[in-house]
Amino acid sequence: MEARRLRAADLLKRGMSEAEVARQVGVHRQSVNRWAQQLAAEGRTSLKHAGRVGRPARLSDADRRRIERALKRGPEALGYATGVWTAWRAADLIKRECGVEYHPRHVWRVLKRLGWSCQRPTSRALERDDEAIERWKPRRWPALKKTPP
Repeated sequence: MEARRLRAADLLKRGMSEAEVARQVGVHRQSVNRWAQQLAAEGRTSLKHAGRVGRPARLSDADRRRIERALKRGPEALGYATGVWTAWRAADLIKRECGVEYHPRHVWRVLKRLGWSCQRPTSRALERDDEAIERWKPRRWPALKKTPP
């Protein structure tokens, strides 16, 4: 975007109309008009990258690395009984490690930025007999399975 604005500034400096600059650069004419006003009032530097928009990040890069390491250690390292990360547990981890509070409904944004995704753990019955299941599948299952007419 910055390259477009600076190219537009060059074209405007050459005396090209705003409509033609808009066509050349591939933006709306009103954008070129706004850029022309900025250029006249504050100069070419006003068209440079404006910086990040919105609220500044609450976690630094170092904080994110610390969270990543703690996530890899597992929730048991924080004293939880099971090895499943939940939103509440991740929010607690972030608060403990970095002192930044996130609502559990928003923790997914932090985790997504770290490359973590939502996954449902596989639950298996304690009484499960995998060998019996493997024997059952080829023998009993075909008789029970509905087949198309």
